[in-house]
Amino acid sequence: MSITYDFSEQVALVTGAAMGMGLATARAFADAGAAVTLADIDQAALQSTVDEITSAGGKAIAVVCDVTDESQVAAMVERTVAEFGRLDVAFNNAGIQVPTGDLADVPTDVFDRITAVNLRGVWACMKHELLQMQRQGRGAIVNNSSVGGIRGGAQLAAYHATKHGVLGLTRSAGKEYAARGIRINAICPGATDTPMVAKMIDDGTFSMSGLEQGTPIGRIARPEEIASVVMWLCSPGASFIVGHALVVDGGSTA
Repeated sequence: MSITYDFSEQVALVTGAAMGMGLATARAFADAGAAVTLADIDQAALQSTVDEITSAGGKAIAVVCDVTDESQVAAMVERTVAEFGRLDVAFNNAGIQVPTGDLADVPTDVFDRITAVNLRGVWACMKHELLQMQRQGRGAIVNNSSVGGIRGGAQLAAYHATKHGVLGLTRSAGKEYAARGIRINAICPGATDTPMVAKMIDDGTFSMSGLEQGTPIGRIARPEEIASVVMWLCSPGASFIVGHALVVDGGSTA
């Protein structure tokens, strides 16, 4: 069964929108009638999707943004508002993985890099989205954490640390802004059919059979399934959900 949402007359912002969960979510918001800002560092991939959306009659713009640079993040939000007049919903999805290894062997620059993207980048995006949403008196934000945000993982300490941090930001900010009409939540996806997971299968970090066997539903997620959860959290159907970490993992953490 396919659930449909109506985001017409609303403006959505998606980071990490060039591929995977971000791409699927940007397309889903556009299909639901929203004007969408797609942000990423991959300009060519962004423009291809924007062309696809606009040729189908939708509204979308591409903004090249490195979320580790707060000035670029501020400009991303400003461009969205200049183009569409407001910002109603945001999916802070941009994130990276780093090579696996024992914690004591992780170089400082690698730890700093993944923290800059996965944690400080989410903080910067929230900061500037919230400044705009406060002026409007309403909005909804969804941050992309991971099942790695609720459990540990051998040889993945740096990644898991950033994803735990995203949940701390989400819960704290959720409390701060709920009374101001802004709902902030997070999702914790399990293994999903994205380029990041495909790369980790290719390099031997995971195996597809292992991921499937570790998921009671018997398969990994499709990006569109993650997008549908983001859509729901941004919809009126989730109007009483604040500061929540919604696990979307086919039962793997159950």
